[in-house]
This record gives sequence, C-alpha cells and structure tokens, in this order.
Amino acid sequence: MPAFDDDDRPRPKPTLLVPPKLDALAVTELEEYVAALEAEIGRVKAQIEAKKAVRAGAEFFFKKN
Repeated sequence: MPAFDDDDRPRPKPTLLVPPKLDALAVTELEEYVAALEAEIGRVKAQIEAKKAVRAGAEFFFKKN
C-alpha cells in the first residue's frame, strides 16, 4: 500500500483544445470559432476569480486565528 494519497501525486496537465485546420473554415465558421474561444476564455477567467476569492477568504480566516 502506498504511503501517500492520490492527492499527493502530481496532476497531469489537462488536454487543451485541439485547434481545427483554419484553412478549411469559411469566414462565418472562423467567426463562430473565435466566439466559442472567447466564451471559453470568459469561463476560465470566472473560475480563476472564484478560486482567488476562496483563497483570499481562507488566508483571511487563518490570519485572524
């Protein structure tokens, strides 16, 4: 039995989006692709801010006690 939990193991990097071949896409398809990427960027930035807020709350809590 290992002496460490699964949480102690390094996490593999997430699989990133595989970009399509842009030469094969029409202008409207390219615009839709850009919109989808921008939506994903917004989703990731929101998650980053949520995690920063959780960390700030934990740091505040542990500094007071």
